[in-house]
Amino acid sequence: MLRALYSAASGMQSQQMNLDVISNNLANTNTTGYKMTKLQFQDLLYQNTREAGSQQGGGNQLPSSLQVGQGSTPVATERLFTQGDLTQTGNNLDIAIQGNGFFEVQMPDGTLSYTRDGSFKTDSQGRVVTSDGYPVQGGFQPVPAGTTGITITASGAATYTTASGNTNFQIQLARFINPGGLDAVGHNLYKETSASGTPELGDPAQNGFGELQQGSLELSNVSVVQEMVNLILAQRAYEVNSKAVQAADEMMQQSNNLQR
Repeated sequence: MLRALYSAASGMQSQQMNLDVISNNLANTNTTGYKMTKLQFQDLLYQNTREAGSQQGGGNQLPSSLQVGQGSTPVATERLFTQGDLTQTGNNLDIAIQGNGFFEVQMPDGTLSYTRDGSFKTDSQGRVVTSDGYPVQGGFQPVPAGTTGITITASGAATYTTASGNTNFQIQLARFINPGGLDAVGHNLYKETSASGTPELGDPAQNGFGELQQGSLELSNVSVVQEMVNLILAQRAYEVNSKAVQAADEMMQQSNNLQR
């Protein structure tokens, strides 16, 4: 019965973390470019009382084993990089990626981060930056003073129009062989890890890279309905495990009350 208490307690801890993950998804429903996460579980070690296939004498074997599990544990938060819906904003520096790829962002320490949030602005030097003021890399050029128009095509060909002429350049995206291995660091940014692999740069709409859509933003890919269903399931699973704790406690109480 002690095993039942610990197994049920591990289930309650797992569902508590599941609730935390679901709550974070719901909190980021309106976060631009946010990718939902899903908690993955594994069962714990088993206590083997009788092993399948063990000899019982006379050439007889046990057809099945006698095992008792120790509960469950969370092992990973899988990030789902499915496409989010696009919404039009009309802002020339709002750029959505439709398909595979990330924008490169330079951090204050000189390292690179990656984002799907294309709500860009310009700073006092004309550099294209994120909402936190981090410069966007991948070929972006500073916007000249007196620019009257900004055009960005689906393939990343960009043009700044000024009275003195046009400035043309090519935007590039980064992609990873395992985007699920990226490290989310907040501010809509991801960091490269050994699990994600090194970034591969390429032109949008070429060789499997996604297309750019100027004047639009990618919304979160969180499904509120699905997350509400997951929330109910997590709550019910937590409740059932708490009932198992209560049942084991009552059985122990009955054992303690036995009289000769």
